[in-house]
Amino acid sequence: MVTIKDVAKATGVAPSTVSRVIADNPRISAETKKKVRKAMKNLGYHPNINARNLVAKSTKAIGVIMPSSADKALQNPFFPEILRGIGSVTHRMQYSMTLSSGQTEEEIFEEVQRLVHGSYVDGLILLYSRLEDRVTSFLKEMKFPFVVVGKPYENMNEITHVDNDNFVAGKEITQHLIENGHKKIAFIGGSRELFVTIDREEGYEAALQEAGLEVSDHYKIHTEFLKSGGREAVETLLSLDVPPTGIVVTDDLMSLGVLSLLEESGVRVPQDISLVSFNNVYLSEIIRPALTTVDIQIHELGVQSAKALIEKTVNKSEPVKRISIQHQIVYRDSVSKK
Repeated sequence: MVTIKDVAKATGVAPSTVSRVIADNPRISAETKKKVRKAMKNLGYHPNINARNLVAKSTKAIGVIMPSSADKALQNPFFPEILRGIGSVTHRMQYSMTLSSGQTEEEIFEEVQRLVHGSYVDGLILLYSRLEDRVTSFLKEMKFPFVVVGKPYENMNEITHVDNDNFVAGKEITQHLIENGHKKIAFIGGSRELFVTIDREEGYEAALQEAGLEVSDHYKIHTEFLKSGGREAVETLLSLDVPPTGIVVTDDLMSLGVLSLLEESGVRVPQDISLVSFNNVYLSEIIRPALTTVDIQIHELGVQSAKALIEKTVNKSEPVKRISIQHQIVYRDSVSKK
């Protein structure tokens, strides 16, 4: 096995200089760093990260906690895209990333406890914000560094979080349907426990109320952020005595399920029912009709959450932040005038 001494011998520097290059010590010249790193690469030397981390009291790793089992969540393009954003920062900062793999809320909680008590990671990013979440309470109690993607349920001023203004986004996308003459507008959202659903639904209701339109419970469906969830939801809406002429769907993957069931039922989009959605994942542009959707800048949500977390792990006195990512509506072909 190649050692630091072998690298030192090959480059004619002291072993302590090689150690300083590995630690990226600013007192070592760029020329020496280049020479030593080239030798490390040629010799196939890899630093003992665990030994270095033990000295620095850092794992150089962060954990990412999904809202549900990884296999289910990763079916939704939102999660690979936000992980791409997080990964772009961890790669640049030479951190590794651990993804939670619990199947149930209980398993996820146990996984978080294991990561924290075992000092496997320096901090955690929660890719959700839900009502009365045990994980959030545990992390606060342990004073363990974490960042929430979304709006925290409570103690908002004590928790660093990265989010969009989902209330405003929900209101604006609903107003687009109203401006096109729609009066019977339904809402398909995720779990009522998730803040992202709550805020978008409240925005939807505010737009209807401002326009003097009825807010009907029959027109509000909650299901999973999956294609199958969208299919089930629209099946319920089509069975109503007065089906909606417009639908606000809070996730593009759910919208795929909505579109497929509408097509099977002989309902045309946008001629019979207009559809608007959220997230602006790649699929929303290539399906037909292409979806009018809210671009929430998923990649940037990941980038900013990773930056904020690493800042917190490096500097324990880093102040609490609320980072708001701007959204914009991308107008495509899924809405027509009523």
